[in-house]
Amino acid sequence: MEILPFGFLEFGLKDFIETLIIAMVIVLLYRWIRGSFAVPVVIGLVIVFAINAAVSLFGLTTINFILRRLLDVGILAVIIIFQPEIRKLLYNIGQNTSLYKFFDRGGSYSVIDEVIEAVKSLSRSKTGALIVFAKGATLNDLVDKGVELDASVSSELLLTIFNRGTPLHDGAVIIRDNKIVAASAYLPISQNPNISSVFGTRHRAALGISEVNDVLVIVVSEETGRVSIAQNGALTSGMTIQKLRYEMQKHLGEKSDEDPEMSSFRQSELESS
Repeated sequence: MEILPFGFLEFGLKDFIETLIIAMVIVLLYRWIRGSFAVPVVIGLVIVFAINAAVSLFGLTTINFILRRLLDVGILAVIIIFQPEIRKLLYNIGQNTSLYKFFDRGGSYSVIDEVIEAVKSLSRSKTGALIVFAKGATLNDLVDKGVELDASVSSELLLTIFNRGTPLHDGAVIIRDNKIVAASAYLPISQNPNISSVFGTRHRAALGISEVNDVLVIVVSEETGRVSIAQNGALTSGMTIQKLRYEMQKHLGEKSDEDPEMSSFRQSELESS
């Protein structure tokens, strides 16, 4: 079945489907690498391929030979360069969030309440903090490098850990399966060049772990007391307690309240009508 017959060019239904699939893959790849250092690397690779095509066209055999030898190792180079992005992609494909929600129902509401109370106190006292909700990710490599714990989540324990006078305050707390499994864990720093210079090491560490794992990271700024969250390689600053609770409930798979931003929008609509 031909859709667009052009004589020498037959464009049928199968070709249309293939074109649509290729376009979707290109869009997904762009969304995957957007905002990371991978974008200029991809541009560089495109330039190299364009130069190689040009030298082949003009018959510059020596330059063409050199470029082809460089491109022979291109696949290995791409794997090495895009290792964090590839790891995140494969992790997201392999993770079955529906199974996780089935086996991990309930028990998170009390954890959310305790963390919210701790965050409010930490914010008021401008005490720096990093709290990682591991959810489906085990983060065993980070747990092993931190101080391993097996403690129930309580606001008192979190405030004690992040107290400047304790040896565990410099690092992140990792919460997994509604338990504090590690403290003083050091997170990988994000290499994203687009991060604003106003954010310090804590925020960059929160972004770094969220770029390659399915986690929600809460950050309390030591300078301003401002609360931020990092998720899926994106940082949201200036969180209200209501918005923070909503994001935690959504991440942990609990039945979440209405988005506070949408609620306030609807309220303003009612008031103006």
